[in-house]
Amino acid sequence: MKIKCLSLIILCLSFATSSNAQKIATLEAELTKPAQGLDVPVSIELDGITLLAGKDLSLAEVRGDERIQIPFQIRDGEKRTLYWLIKNENSRDGRRVYELSKGEGVKNPNLIQAKSEDGILTIHSGDKNFLSYYYKTLMPPEGIDPAYKRSGFIHPLYTPHGQMLTRIQAPDHYHHYGIWNPWTQVSFEGETVDFWNLASKQGTVRFANFTSITEGPVFCEYQALQQHVVFKKDGTEKTALNELQSVRIFQTGNQDYYIADITSELNCATESPFLILEYRYAGLGWRATEKWDKNNSEILTSEGKTRKDADGSLARWCIVQGQLDDDYGGAVMMSYPANYNHPEPLRVWPENMMNDRGDVYANFCPTKNMNWQLDPGQRYVLKYRFVVFNGHFTKEKAESAWQYYAASLKITVKMN
Repeated sequence: MKIKCLSLIILCLSFATSSNAQKIATLEAELTKPAQGLDVPVSIELDGITLLAGKDLSLAEVRGDERIQIPFQIRDGEKRTLYWLIKNENSRDGRRVYELSKGEGVKNPNLIQAKSEDGILTIHSGDKNFLSYYYKTLMPPEGIDPAYKRSGFIHPLYTPHGQMLTRIQAPDHYHHYGIWNPWTQVSFEGETVDFWNLASKQGTVRFANFTSITEGPVFCEYQALQQHVVFKKDGTEKTALNELQSVRIFQTGNQDYYIADITSELNCATESPFLILEYRYAGLGWRATEKWDKNNSEILTSEGKTRKDADGSLARWCIVQGQLDDDYGGAVMMSYPANYNHPEPLRVWPENMMNDRGDVYANFCPTKNMNWQLDPGQRYVLKYRFVVFNGHFTKEKAESAWQYYAASLKITVKMN
């Protein structure tokens, strides 16, 4: 398979900016809330500041008399966008000052990249893997109904220390695929279609193709077209919904956490509406590692709900974490404020699930308590952020991470 890379890599690392660099602009950011030691991804439109190519630019953080060059990345598009991470050491105040200058960056930065092998795309930095995306169709185990086959899902999602946080094809639910997002009950052209429970043989979600892959020193992103396919009663198939799924991984430089953004852009594939019916689970689901049960894992939501009462509650974020052999880790799932039915209802398995073992499953389900009609010619977007970590994550950190995800940080630009 040929994958077209649309990346623009800006070569830059931490070092003192050359004294002969020509300053173009000063960029100022004010962190108005405690950042709890977490980095904040930020971006600005670049063309209004400079038309210089990325290879001719450098970005430095101003710390007193020092100018410390930092990694940045430029993404081409309708408008060029400059990305970097605001580092958030607890000892520093909220104001950050940067200088964008004309000058060549350092060669050989620490890149975050994507590699494709045997139908699996893996985002990595050197020998450290962040997550894998299956664009090949994975068959179920031998002897299991082939209707359970599936492509277009994330597995494994790795912790920063390398443990797996996802599970696929569990014997109790062969249709569970790591992190995946089908709809369970959909009214389409006079029929009710189940894209979630594959054994119903009513529909599925399939990978179609990659539209872009972007690599660089700040983030790596893939965009994949996924098709929500109806199996018609006459034996034919029909694509009812197109989904452009974007997955972007920011490498923070911290060995204990990183950031993963998952965005789905939905639009009808036909002239017929796609009516998602109210149901107790659907949308972005996470079947967690088999290492977790009710005794060694925990769940906490933005509204203070735990494993005992989170199911059916509304939440802006949800921490899922637990023991991983001799380590600890997990992820906090965050819902973007513009999402349909935000704060979103949760589907969280109670502690007595799976023969009272308490396996872990968490799901943001915007249609858990209401219908959602997608009309032809319209564009619908769902955005989620995962902060993936090792160690224990606190409610204060989760709230801070969500606040900086929910509202874009204002960057003041002062031209030189």
